[in-house]
Amino acid sequence: MSGHWAPSERALARVAYRRRRRRRSFLVALASTVVVAVLAVVVLVGSPGWERAREAFFDPVEFVDVLPAVAQGLWLNLRVWVIAGVIAVVGGLLLAIARTTTAPALFPLRAVVTIYIDVFRGVPVLLVLLLVGFGLPALRLPWLPITAVFLGTLAIVLTYTAYLAEIFRAGIESVHPSQVAAARALGLTRGQTTRRVVVPQAVRAVTPALLNMIVALQKDSGLISILGAVDAIRAAEIAVTGSYNFTAYVAAGFLFLLISVPLTRLVDAYNARRGGRGSGRATVGAIR
Repeated sequence: MSGHWAPSERALARVAYRRRRRRRSFLVALASTVVVAVLAVVVLVGSPGWERAREAFFDPVEFVDVLPAVAQGLWLNLRVWVIAGVIAVVGGLLLAIARTTTAPALFPLRAVVTIYIDVFRGVPVLLVLLLVGFGLPALRLPWLPITAVFLGTLAIVLTYTAYLAEIFRAGIESVHPSQVAAARALGLTRGQTTRRVVVPQAVRAVTPALLNMIVALQKDSGLISILGAVDAIRAAEIAVTGSYNFTAYVAAGFLFLLISVPLTRLVDAYNARRGGRGSGRATVGAIR
């Protein structure tokens, strides 16, 4: 009797069927994509104003000319994104912890945090930029920087800290009360329970939503241009002024896509892997 294992005919037939099904699905998807792309090109190129639009928005010579200036402006957007993202994540987590605390003596703090979150979540980020960018300089505070980059970053931080605080709060409240009770029964203080049990589980639970907000912040960093900061969008506006050639806007959009699309795919891949592994919820017994 041979010890070599071989799949049965039914198993081989099942594998072959799945392979044919995947191949057929790929071919159907490819064909439908080609059809849609061809129709889009036909409609676009066949439109009456295509030649004029092509010259105004897709001029390759203009694209190459404005790309260095727009890329230099994008470097400012990236710096604002990183700085604002780090501050907003840390600030949002601290606000969420403050809002979910149950200590009676901290009720004034919870009230202030709640008002802050309600205000900055309810006001559009563009309006916050205008109010901060033109309101704070009017106070003439000698210690306050009034550069467009600083004020724009501050406005984005104020808004996204409120957004992220609510995301973290949802994660904190998703931790089952039994986790807290078990940690306290093991002798952990309230602060230790929050730091070593509640917060790690809350962060893992809200990581997908948190990453999506970070991607959104990268795009909203371009709003600082309304205050006069020479970022990618402002550099494109300067290039467009007087020429009436809008290819610079296309170049700015292209550079933003080079950043946001890979980030989005990384977030999707992380979410897929996380879903495959399961939630991986920590238990009190795993505390070191």
